[in-house]
Amino acid sequence: MSDRFALTGARIFDGADWHDDTALVVKDGVVEAILPAGAVPSGVSHVETGGGLLVPGFVDIQVNGGGGIMLNDHPDVASIETICRAHAPFGTTALLPTLITDTPAITAAVDAGAEAARKKVPAFLGLHLEGPHLSVARKGAHDPALIRPMTDADQAALVAARQGLPVLLTTVAPESVQPARVTALAAAGIVVSLGHSDTGYATATAFAEAGATVVTHLFNAMSQIGNREPGLAGAAIDTGSFYAGIIADGIHVHPGTMTLALNAKKGPGRILLVTDAMATIGTDMTSFTLNGRTIYRKDGSLRLADGTLAGADLDMISAVRFVHRVVGLDLDEALRMASLYPAEAIGQAHRLGRFANGTAADIVGLSEDLDVKNVWIGGEKVFAA
Repeated sequence: MSDRFALTGARIFDGADWHDDTALVVKDGVVEAILPAGAVPSGVSHVETGGGLLVPGFVDIQVNGGGGIMLNDHPDVASIETICRAHAPFGTTALLPTLITDTPAITAAVDAGAEAARKKVPAFLGLHLEGPHLSVARKGAHDPALIRPMTDADQAALVAARQGLPVLLTTVAPESVQPARVTALAAAGIVVSLGHSDTGYATATAFAEAGATVVTHLFNAMSQIGNREPGLAGAAIDTGSFYAGIIADGIHVHPGTMTLALNAKKGPGRILLVTDAMATIGTDMTSFTLNGRTIYRKDGSLRLADGTLAGADLDMISAVRFVHRVVGLDLDEALRMASLYPAEAIGQAHRLGRFANGTAADIVGLSEDLDVKNVWIGGEKVFAA
């Protein structure tokens, strides 16, 4: 195939609007144009899709593992590549491998591996460091022995890591991080998310003013909405500057609660889909370990022996189908939650989550039933059903 080709025969969603009887023209790994099917220039290779839909590639900002690998256990380039490859068949073309709270040595190893992966792994977008600066009271599956306040050295390490990465997102709790540190991290280009926290509404909104712009897995591992205290969950919905990830598997958040949140969310920040996926994605494994503890896969969920949810057994196309079919969102909005909104949350909407001249040719071909048929990353086909 030449470096310039046109995908034809499918309905095209550009991130905002649908296009019928058109072609998606790709050149040198980026989108060149959406043209009427009969207006493709001569000499451009035609690739017939066989119908269905062409949509922007999914962007997942919280991916702990996949393909049998947990980033915590194997903090290196090969593992990052395995995780990215495991998620591609489910439509994810750009992701943030996520390190769950671990030791300083493991964190440093992940930072080093990530910088090397930037040049070798097309789907690799950067890192999400979820912890260790969290609240023990809302630890979830994080090891409480490894949770600790942020120090000057931790802050300096985060700033240094960001210099070698396109995107660095870190989840912190106000209980373990001072607002001035959030301001400094945001000034260094780090995306700061609040999560695993029992903080109140007033403190959460103060941290938004300090520079936090995201909330990690809405409603999970955080203070809930009450009649006299809206908590972090309420702040995430009521504060326009916050984007908020949500795990749409029907286990972490009830569909009715999702509907309430989606209807109430103030913008311009949006609620976006995350998988919080673990090593199980793309495998038939029934258990694995995290920080020395066994996590069991059963009935669509992942849990510690005591029943605590530990990430999700979820892929992105399943999350899209869930919010479309169960929650009842229009398909275009469900797709934006998986592509445009996460790209916006991490400052990458200029090149991801939509089709426009110059954006990355990260493309997902779907059937009318929303099964993944084909996936392209940077114009290169990486999956065909």
